[in-house]
Amino acid sequence: MRSPSREARDARRRNARDVRDALVGVGRAVRLVLLLALALVFLIPFYLLVRNGLSSEADITSPDWTFFPAELHWSNASELFDDPNVPMAHALLNSSLIAVLTTVGTLLLASLAGYGLARIPYAYANVVFYWILGTLMVPAAVTFVPSFVLVSSLGWVSTLRGLVVPTLFSAVAAFIFRQYFLGFPRELEDAARVDGLGYWRTYWRVVVPNSRPVFAAVGTIVFIGAWNSFLWPLVIGQDRDAWTVQVALSTFTTAQTVNLHELFMAAAVSIVPLLVVFLVLQRYIVAGVERTGIDD
Repeated sequence: MRSPSREARDARRRNARDVRDALVGVGRAVRLVLLLALALVFLIPFYLLVRNGLSSEADITSPDWTFFPAELHWSNASELFDDPNVPMAHALLNSSLIAVLTTVGTLLLASLAGYGLARIPYAYANVVFYWILGTLMVPAAVTFVPSFVLVSSLGWVSTLRGLVVPTLFSAVAAFIFRQYFLGFPRELEDAARVDGLGYWRTYWRVVVPNSRPVFAAVGTIVFIGAWNSFLWPLVIGQDRDAWTVQVALSTFTTAQTVNLHELFMAAAVSIVPLLVVFLVLQRYIVAGVERTGIDD
């Protein structure tokens, strides 16, 4: 038979365990409530886009706020694409082409640069790497005018080449790829070299197929940045046929008129491709960035 002191100690342990379990449950509940609150705050801009995009001008500017207007104007979508002053459908096509080409080109150039810096031994690899990092400290405004002069001298204004080529190389993407490839298993590359593969074929046949998370993560970031780019397409895409979505959005607000319902509808339409890309590839973003590492 257990002594009273033994029974008291067991009771205290049970009580402590019950208190600990209760605190864990409270902590989980608090985290859940906090996450729900943050999710609601995050969704407010999307709600405003949908709400105002399906409203009339009077409903948007009315001092009496309603969660949704009494009458939803679904015709705002057709009005947006039928607007003769803003080629929205063509702007969506331009943005899609620019974003896809920029993403593919950046992934190719940055991954090759990152793999060369991480794996190919040559005397000045670190010097080149630090020079690439140094470009991150140069403000974009410093290189904007020289880039425009160069593109203009090549006759690329209002062309797809002028909108895509100057934005292909990303120092950030090269840095991420370099850090990722430093941690890539050398055994796989050694096995490829035993089979007679050089650096180029090792990169294509071994490294790329086994690096999908980092490619997906960097590709998502580059795609979103290219889709949301405004200043460079505004300056280079001077013809209506070269407008992107962001440039088209800016035309709804002028010094003379503000077309609010079409502006909100266009903004809601313009984020759909981003949401699709993000939802499809979101699981790769954290995995890819986490595996890049930050140490040499």
